[in-house]
Amino acid sequence: MDMTSQQALPVSQAIAWEALNDIAMLQAAIPGCESITPTEPDHYDVAITAAIGPVKAKFKGKLRIEDKQAPSGYGIHFEGQGGAAGHGKGHATVTLEPTGAHQTMLHYTAHATVGGKIAQLGSRLVDMAAQKMAADFFANFNAALEAKYPPPATTEVAAPAQAPASGGGLFGGLLAWLKRLFGG
Repeated sequence: MDMTSQQALPVSQAIAWEALNDIAMLQAAIPGCESITPTEPDHYDVAITAAIGPVKAKFKGKLRIEDKQAPSGYGIHFEGQGGAAGHGKGHATVTLEPTGAHQTMLHYTAHATVGGKIAQLGSRLVDMAAQKMAADFFANFNAALEAKYPPPATTEVAAPAQAPASGGGLFGGLLAWLKRLFGG
């Protein structure tokens, strides 16, 4: 299975980098993620419950971050076992491209292989499940980013209020009319 895509993030590149290295934020955003536990620097044990077609299983795996180039990107190697459901392993590359003061484009490519019952489901079903999981992740991740890092308030410059020609609203207008009427 191969996936390549991009996703707009509503934050600067530095904040996107920080968020992609925030274990709690990632765990909350990954669908079915039960835990991400650091075992050593840039190495993690991961537990995820996932459904791929009719096969639902709890996967336990290992994830390793490599080739960190802060704040531009990194590589990820992963492998997981889901018991009778099967297994998977692969790698991904994530790059962050600033596209504005508060906008970053995340580009990713992933390659994975699966075995066991999952592989018997067929690549089309596995690809659809992976695409749905990625879409759900980015929806959750962007919502978390917007909650934690709200966009800066836009300051609109209000046009100065025009004073009525007569000055002072209704009362001022009435006075001006009376002055004109009585020549005062």
